[in-house]
Amino acid sequence: MDIFSSLLDNLNYGTIWFLMLLESTVIPVPSELVVAPAAYHAANGNLNIWMVILMSTIGADCGATINYLAGYYLGRPVIYKFANSKWGRLCMLNQQKVEHSEQYFNNHGLVATITGRLIPGVRHLISIPAGLAKMHYWKFLLYTTLGAGCWHAILAGMGWYLHYIVPEDQLNAKIMEYGEHIKFGIIGLVGIAILYFGIKWYIKKRKAA
Repeated sequence: MDIFSSLLDNLNYGTIWFLMLLESTVIPVPSELVVAPAAYHAANGNLNIWMVILMSTIGADCGATINYLAGYYLGRPVIYKFANSKWGRLCMLNQQKVEHSEQYFNNHGLVATITGRLIPGVRHLISIPAGLAKMHYWKFLLYTTLGAGCWHAILAGMGWYLHYIVPEDQLNAKIMEYGEHIKFGIIGLVGIAILYFGIKWYIKKRKAA
């Protein structure tokens, strides 16, 4: 925990990449407390906002690839065994969470790799069912990049905005407060998008029949 605190207190492009890699595996690193503060410092001129988004997204791609490969080569029994182990519990993981991400992936198909990156509780695990389903890697990487890039751009925008209204000693509290509103907004938008495409698919199927 002291190591994570030290990294969070000394954000640079390397630590941003590393922390987002961890966040996209099974390590409980909140991306809100990495990308948004980095963007806050970018507004000060200490970092470049576009590099913050780029490095966080590359880190997420690397972490997601680790999960994808674990699902692809280890299979469901090994993944479940780890989730239920002491190490899995230390990572705030359990079989129910993995099954939930699988259900989301199965319900929404390949597009779940994009939308799942925006949903709390699913974001860091959605790569595992993609690997279990043997999804084509380059398609997986493209969708992951789009979803992670969108999420990090939102967080970066929030951090940049907060620079102009919040002193640094209040930053983390405001990030978590604003982050809750953003999460509910994103969940609502994703739900609307899924409903829209579901209805569109149903109408198309009816016409074909």
